[in-house]
Amino acid sequence: MSELIPQHIAVIIDGNRRWAKANGLQTKDGHEKGYNNVREMMGWIDEIGIRYCTVYALSTENMKRKPSEVAYLMKLLMKAFTQHLKEFNQRNIKLLVSGRLDQLSHELQIAIKKALRLTKNNTKIVLNFAINYGGRAELVDGVKKLIADNIPPNKIDEEMLRKSLYQNGSLPDPDLIIRTGGHKRLSNFLPWQSVYSELYFTDTLWPDFSKKDLQAALRDFADRKRNFGK
Repeated sequence: MSELIPQHIAVIIDGNRRWAKANGLQTKDGHEKGYNNVREMMGWIDEIGIRYCTVYALSTENMKRKPSEVAYLMKLLMKAFTQHLKEFNQRNIKLLVSGRLDQLSHELQIAIKKALRLTKNNTKIVLNFAINYGGRAELVDGVKKLIADNIPPNKIDEEMLRKSLYQNGSLPDPDLIIRTGGHKRLSNFLPWQSVYSELYFTDTLWPDFSKKDLQAALRDFADRKRNFGK
């Protein structure tokens, strides 16, 4: 793979609600359009040759929104892991999920486990959904795991902590983090993994984010020199 193409991109998909309001639609319509855009994006990154993609689908803070909105988001997630599972599998996409999954409904947890099991041997793209995810929560959960494993404090190092996080250190850190919607912050997304990620912010609302917008982000990435502090 060319060094000018990121191996792993992570996307903060912001702007669904504002897009719906601007188009005279309901909030749920914005979320559905945004979800379908994630599906579209998988085709773009396949053509480009990107290997890993992490999508900030639902944060721990998002879970505090109106119950009706959270319920609809859960419905969309259930669709991803049931109705559209065949589509992901046919595209040779391996699905992963990061977050506090034990706080999701029993039905959704079962659907996620089935999807992970069905796609675990797929090899073309790894799509990691961050669901009920918070970066600080991930670090707390990682430390709790080390304590539960009775690891002596003097034995803990960065590599051990990395492997205690949600994906057990199996994913490379994102080379590029894209945030749509105009805000210029990471909002509790991948604090451990993003320390040397390149950041790209665009005013484009997520439902309007197109292949051309992704290509613009990749051109910007290709123009940067990454020396990782060396």
